[in-house]
Amino acid sequence: MKKVISYLIVLSAFVGFACSSNSQPSQSQNADREETAAHTKGGVKYIGIWASEMKSGYEYEFSDSEWKDKLSEDEFYILREAGTERAFSSPLNKIKEAGVFYSAATGQPLFTTSTKFESGTGWPSFTQPISEKAVVLKEDNTYGMTRIEVLDSSSGSHLGHVFPDGPKPTGLRYCMNGDAMLFVAKGDKLPALVKEYLEKHPEEKPEL
Repeated sequence: MKKVISYLIVLSAFVGFACSSNSQPSQSQNADREETAAHTKGGVKYIGIWASEMKSGYEYEFSDSEWKDKLSEDEFYILREAGTERAFSSPLNKIKEAGVFYSAATGQPLFTTSTKFESGTGWPSFTQPISEKAVVLKEDNTYGMTRIEVLDSSSGSHLGHVFPDGPKPTGLRYCMNGDAMLFVAKGDKLPALVKEYLEKHPEEKPEL
């Protein structure tokens, strides 16, 4: 039992280190500013909508039992319980061909391969989302760290975290869980989930 507990402690520390940053953004002081999609926090300009500034709920809202019917066990653990998959376990790490990464919860477009880069962390990483309003950002103080959590803006499902240690042009690293996303290569047939989402939101259809 002691060995198991020690292993879990080491694993948690590794996950926090690999998908973390030395930078610790401070709480925003300007609560009255006009809502925009890209904000400066702790001196860093993050791209997304801050959860604290959302004026309405998420479009896709279901009970836990309903989400469990829609998602696999791994997807539910990550998307709805803010879990983290094992580093280097996702096939999406190796994706290089042109295409789009969609939310596995709703089919919402999130990222494109053109902004994907090899971060060496073991999780799919991007310099920016497909659009400024595709993701919601939320301060996360778990595990004794201050991080910025990334959620899809259609359902508030957990995707990963974003850190200010990425390459140009944004200097950001959106460190995402592969199990939280679906990848569709350019020209490939869209899964039913994605097709239904884009039929409902044609203005969000990606242009590659």
